[in-house]
Amino acid sequence: MDSLPDDIVSLRALAATALARVDVLEFEAARALAIKSGDDALIAAMKLEILKLRHELYGTRSERKSRLLDQLELQLEELEATAGEDEIKAEQAAAKTTDVQPFTRKKPVRKPFPDHLPRERTVLPSPTTCPCCGSDKLSKLGETVTETLESIPRQWKVLQTVREKFACRACEAIHQPPAPFHVIPRGLAGPSLLAMILFEKFGQHQPLNRQSERFAREGIDLSLSTLADLVGAATAALQPLLDLIDAHVMTAARLHGDDTTVPVLAKGKTDTGRIWVYVRDDRPFGADTAHAAAFRYSRDRRGEHPEKHLENFVGVLQADAFAGYNRLYAPDRKPGPITDALCWAHGRRKFFVLADIAANAAKGRHGKIPPPISPLAFEAVKRIDAVFDLERAINGKPPDDRLAARKEHVAPLVAELEAWMRAERAKLSRHNDVAKAMDYMLTRWGGFTRFLHDGRICMTNNCAERALRGIALGRKSWLFCGSDRGGQRAAAMYTLIVTAKMNDVDPQAWLADVLARIADIPQNRLHELLPWNWKAAQNIRKAA
Repeated sequence: MDSLPDDIVSLRALAATALARVDVLEFEAARALAIKSGDDALIAAMKLEILKLRHELYGTRSERKSRLLDQLELQLEELEATAGEDEIKAEQAAAKTTDVQPFTRKKPVRKPFPDHLPRERTVLPSPTTCPCCGSDKLSKLGETVTETLESIPRQWKVLQTVREKFACRACEAIHQPPAPFHVIPRGLAGPSLLAMILFEKFGQHQPLNRQSERFAREGIDLSLSTLADLVGAATAALQPLLDLIDAHVMTAARLHGDDTTVPVLAKGKTDTGRIWVYVRDDRPFGADTAHAAAFRYSRDRRGEHPEKHLENFVGVLQADAFAGYNRLYAPDRKPGPITDALCWAHGRRKFFVLADIAANAAKGRHGKIPPPISPLAFEAVKRIDAVFDLERAINGKPPDDRLAARKEHVAPLVAELEAWMRAERAKLSRHNDVAKAMDYMLTRWGGFTRFLHDGRICMTNNCAERALRGIALGRKSWLFCGSDRGGQRAAAMYTLIVTAKMNDVDPQAWLADVLARIADIPQNRLHELLPWNWKAAQNIRKAA
């Protein structure tokens, strides 16, 4: 305190210097924190990318890797948000001092915005005279364009269709153009609005009551009952297209089949209904046929339902070991027996549960006593993963090439796996969990090895499970179907939306165009509206 000056001017100068130093220190601290946050986000992004690449290359223990990838993606999201927040704080700290340069976090190179987006140019006023000398002799050298992506809030409008009415002065007859077709009687909703409602409900899992509330906040009064009427009328209008997709799916030589639960409202409770799916996807063996999925609804899981769904199908059915399919495989079935091909992912999963080290470690961290890891289950997973590794190398090749590769490389591994399982099974009690997992495969070994004799057959039924994934996610949002008719409508719309997605088509844009055209297009040209044909026509139009 004795070294401080006595006069006010010197004290003020000293205080100003100290405050400037504080500003610099605050900036340096904020800058260090921003650098650390950016480095953490970069490290998380690199870890995620490395794990994804390893997952694509090796694909071992996919269940554990999927959970880890999901966790890392959430962690990366939080770290990126933290880094952005710290960067702003560092810039604010730099603005308080003129002695340091502002901090800018290193970011990945930004991809250019798509060319199809419209551009709106805003040209800032240019100087008319030179700020240095005052001369007005300025010549343009070029321009610097900064692009910013912007979203315009949804706009509503009312389309008026005017039909003028004329009277004949000679015969007093009255003439008026015929009313245009509307998907909904009296043209209450246009095709784009209908497509949005349908896709939000069945593609984005937003129930109609939530949509109605959101519309009301935007000044549009569409009650729940009105929206429900629109959904029912649109589903009926799309029925001809549904029939075409169903026919295309059922003419396949090989189908993936699966089902999942769906709660259905009943008196004072909810029943457990089922949504079934049958998928035609020939990409694994290099065919160029269109991909499609047909969904069905039923109140229960009795075997009579898949029998009715597949009453005219003859070919290969890839599915799990559900007993309800058994009568489809009967030799005396009419019009012919269906060949069963079982899913190795289901068989592997039973062993993986007994060998999941990560899950056991998690139970231990939460104070639970984890079951011991089974060496036999671990060995079974390793042997099955070796077969999967060989299968990935031939995915997408023609059936003959796949069959030849399987006979040469895959069949010996499968034979070794069978011999090992039968030898180890003989040493186990029938109540042992590993024995039950082995019995699941060994008692159905013909179905599990069917892929070794047909190059079109896949090892897994993952194609059908992917088609059902949206329903599994949506159940948490829409809770239940209101009735059996509601379940049938949901199955119809899932058929359209999932088929569009399988063909890389935007479901909402496709539905809007289909709803606008389906009434006027001749019956013999209805196939032009199928997603794969619609996409081809769109590509030709863009190229032209």
